[in-house]
Amino acid sequence: KLFSAVAKTKRYDLVLDLSKQMEFQGIAHNIYSLNIMINCFCRLRKPSSAFSVLGKILKLGYEPDTVTFNTLINGLCLEGRVSEAVNLVDRMVEMELTPNLITLNTLINGVCLKGKVSEAVDLIGRMVDNGCQPDAVTYGPVLNIMCKQGKTSHALDLLRQMEERKIKLNVVQYSIIIDGLCKDGKLDDALNLFKEMETKEIKADVITYSTLIGGLCKDGRWNDGAELLRDMITRKIIPNVVTFSALIDSFVKEGKLVEAKELYNEMIARGITPTIFTYNSLIEGLCMEKRLDEANKMLDLMVSKGCDPDIVTFNILINGYCKANLVDRGLELFRKMSLRGMVADTVTYSTLIHGFLQSGKLNVAKELFQEMVSRGVRPDAVTYAILLDGLCDNGELENALEIFEKMEKSKLGFDIAIYNIIIHGMCNGSKVDDAWDLFCSLPLKGVKPNVKTYTVMIAGLCKKGSLSEADLLFRKMGEDGIAPDDCTYNTLIRAHLGGSGRITSVELIEEMKSCGFSADASTIKMVIDMLSSGRLDKSFLDMLSGSGDSF
Repeated sequence: KLFSAVAKTKRYDLVLDLSKQMEFQGIAHNIYSLNIMINCFCRLRKPSSAFSVLGKILKLGYEPDTVTFNTLINGLCLEGRVSEAVNLVDRMVEMELTPNLITLNTLINGVCLKGKVSEAVDLIGRMVDNGCQPDAVTYGPVLNIMCKQGKTSHALDLLRQMEERKIKLNVVQYSIIIDGLCKDGKLDDALNLFKEMETKEIKADVITYSTLIGGLCKDGRWNDGAELLRDMITRKIIPNVVTFSALIDSFVKEGKLVEAKELYNEMIARGITPTIFTYNSLIEGLCMEKRLDEANKMLDLMVSKGCDPDIVTFNILINGYCKANLVDRGLELFRKMSLRGMVADTVTYSTLIHGFLQSGKLNVAKELFQEMVSRGVRPDAVTYAILLDGLCDNGELENALEIFEKMEKSKLGFDIAIYNIIIHGMCNGSKVDDAWDLFCSLPLKGVKPNVKTYTVMIAGLCKKGSLSEADLLFRKMGEDGIAPDDCTYNTLIRAHLGGSGRITSVELIEEMKSCGFSADASTIKMVIDMLSSGRLDKSFLDMLSGSGDSF
């Protein structure tokens, strides 16, 4: 009894010390105390020592019982030695011991921890054949791992199988599958399962509600999420910090800061302590509305409440300053952040580099990039895209090409977006032939051009005056399965109008309209200017705006 009482307090080492004292004083062990010793060794992740106790049991002439084997099986499963645990079940059977529900549940949990779903399902089948009926606990880990592996439909099938076997379902199983459906983006299916719970009189708990509210919010259905919050409050289910934070974040992303702050106030009134996620969402909302002083006050408030800001907090604020064209204040915060021992990450540097490039402060952006590299912060595809685009826009094409060549030589994996920036930069920098060579080399590099790649290249050819080549590329684009967008059509239409190719322009306008696109502001302005100078008649503008049929 003393062993058992101490073991329940998780003082496993103390139990083993007491065992030694017993032996020293000549007090004999029984199967009960030896089983407790096995459990203690297993809990201490010492299965080898546990098996040595099994040897002692046999040496003393005791018969190991189901508890002995179940404890050893659990110890092996905790160590991830599942195949050995399965073999131990076979040894149990050889010793004419019948595995029970605890054996099954322990094994299933171990198999699921290894992510072996099919083995877990097979094991349940084998145990059923041997007369061991699974319960709700058996299925829990299987449902959980199925959903984690994105096999939610299989989990749902298993739930139906449980119903057929007359196993009483509970809120835990439903919540697991609802979570899986939410993560798969199947919100309507999740809501239907939630309603099914009600019809079966299975009461949803705070986890069920929070999971659904979080899923709805991530899908932009904040209204449905808010309705569920009201429903859970009506049912006297107390929302937790996860519930409120998910809704606050959703309201912020929808630009509904007033509603987000109201939820925050209600959260405080209910005595629920906000987390860093809650504060970061509110700070982001204030930054989105350029209320930077209030965002800083929120930062001060969270610190005063004992919630330390993280790198995400600072990145949000720095981004807020950059978007408000207050890049110097963003840089100041960046320096203060470093003084506080906070290490800047790729997002921090990328945000600042983008901000300074947008402000035309090219040298500061370059210095920040060099600092980033020297401090061992690895630039990602977004960083390079920002830098290359900024250099090209600021007339630093040669510098951009130099960086691009280094990227290619170092075999940095980057996508079509980087090539689009360079091709665009080359075309704007009067290097259309070089851009064409790069464009033609893309298939050899294993990179597939997208609509933007074609549009940029077509624009470059048009700018060079190579309209026939631009037309050929436009047609090839369709042959390659890339559908032109409104930008592609407008680019070609303007080029043909400027080159006196009015008939081709008309054909392109008709084709563009049939695809559901319309003329953009630049095209309309060009037509109006040409009308004013007498180079076009009004029917052309009527056709563009949709009130005319053709010439």
